[in-house]
Amino acid sequence: MKVSIKSLFIAGLACAASAVWAEFPDKPVVLLVPYAAGGPSDKIARDLAEALRKPLNQTVLVDNAVGAGGTIGVAKVARAPADGYTLLVHHIGMATAPALYRKLSYKVPEDFEYLGLINEAPSVVITKPTAPVNNFAELRKWIADQGTKINLAHAGLGSASHLCGLMLQSTLKQNLTSVPYKGTAPAMTDLIGGQVDMMCEQAANAVPQIEGKKVKVFGSTGLQRVNVPSLKDVPTLAESGLPGFNVQIWHGLYAPKGTPPAVLAKLNTALRAALKDPDFIKREEAIGLSVISDKRIEPAEHRKFVEAEMVRWAKVIKDAGEYAD
Repeated sequence: MKVSIKSLFIAGLACAASAVWAEFPDKPVVLLVPYAAGGPSDKIARDLAEALRKPLNQTVLVDNAVGAGGTIGVAKVARAPADGYTLLVHHIGMATAPALYRKLSYKVPEDFEYLGLINEAPSVVITKPTAPVNNFAELRKWIADQGTKINLAHAGLGSASHLCGLMLQSTLKQNLTSVPYKGTAPAMTDLIGGQVDMMCEQAANAVPQIEGKKVKVFGSTGLQRVNVPSLKDVPTLAESGLPGFNVQIWHGLYAPKGTPPAVLAKLNTALRAALKDPDFIKREEAIGLSVISDKRIEPAEHRKFVEAEMVRWAKVIKDAGEYAD
């Protein structure tokens, strides 16, 4: 049997590559968050970094790359070396950006490797403390009567609060006046102060304001009630007259396209271990987040889920006509 020098050379390169990746990771891994430090996505990434350190046996750092509704940070990961050392932690914006932005410097789903979903959580519909309504039925009538006179705050184009607000308006077939802010904090501050009327915000971020009675809460957006003390008695919107209404803000973990299969396998194994970490689960559940334990932890199912979300949200965004140039 003759074996060519070329074949031996290729086999040698493959063995060398396998040996290199067998040592992965031999330096710190960075989780890039495309939003500011202190926000919901940043907190989730820092919790995950802590949970990944043990299964990876390596330091895991968090970096923030802010701007353009998260697209700057996502593009940074898409252009990063495909070696597993720069990963992306991103929420539902991964699926909605292609519809929201006419021009993107990356492509979804093509430019990424899918490592698995991390968690998901509903948002809550909240109003300023002086809103003249006390339950969802009254809120719905107020919206129908006032329409665009009601100001709906959100944390910027493509943010979780923006997307949830779009879905709420689409479901109610009502248009409100959209008031964008540069982040959740200033939007919440103005809601508390009464400068704006409503907001649809991630439950994890709204719990302190709800517990402090600084805002009124009218419903959660998932199919199950939020399992935290201050929200367990708050009905879902589906219970309150919007059958099937379900807006979950989810987060996933991604690597640049072309990351070696051996590295992807190690990262997915580490992610699975992190999502079973009791401390991680406890931290996430304390703020109303559900840690993923179903098949969406598998890379192929994660990608399939993102593709389905892209289709679902494209229609809502197109009907609303809210785009970025």
